[in-house]
Amino acid sequence: MTSRGYRMRRRAENVTATHLRIVEATVALHGTVGPAATTVSAIAEAAGVTRLTVYRHFPDEEALFAACTAHWASGLPLPDPAGWAAEPDPTARLRLALGELFRFYRAGEPMLANAQRDRDALPERIRAGAAAAEEHRLGLLLGPFRARGSRRRRLRATIAHATSFATWRSLCHEYGLRDEEAVDLMIALVSASASPGRP
Repeated sequence: MTSRGYRMRRRAENVTATHLRIVEATVALHGTVGPAATTVSAIAEAAGVTRLTVYRHFPDEEALFAACTAHWASGLPLPDPAGWAAEPDPTARLRLALGELFRFYRAGEPMLANAQRDRDALPERIRAGAAAAEEHRLGLLLGPFRARGSRRRRLRATIAHATSFATWRSLCHEYGLRDEEAVDLMIALVSASASPGRP
């Protein structure tokens, strides 16, 4: 390899390594102090670079958040709703979804708690993407239930409550239930809401 080619390769490797350090520093700060308290200065200090270097790699907040989300999710993949759709029974589908969601919530609790607390500090597109994913998940879990009118509206709200991170955190983190106990409790709640005997 020529001297010029070697220098170019080394430069590309350094750029990639710097990019990763910035992302990892941001993820660490989001998981400790939270997104709202994470400043570019703090990111630069944690990554061992200048503020200008941070901006050179990530010209806006949205690009930085997107990279951090992808990096964090690579170590803790989100549950895949496509796998739930293969289960036709509504209660069995919900149980499968709750089991996967609650395991995910437990594994990612510090980051998820900070993200929820600082939701208003997240870029609009990030918030919109999370809301769209939540709506898709809710539609997939509500679909198999045969409910109409006010009963469907109540059932939708109950499923949304049952599957939320805040519900899991209340039941399991604050009140000490095991994930399996929380799943059983939420299944009972949704089943009562879906009962044909209810108005």
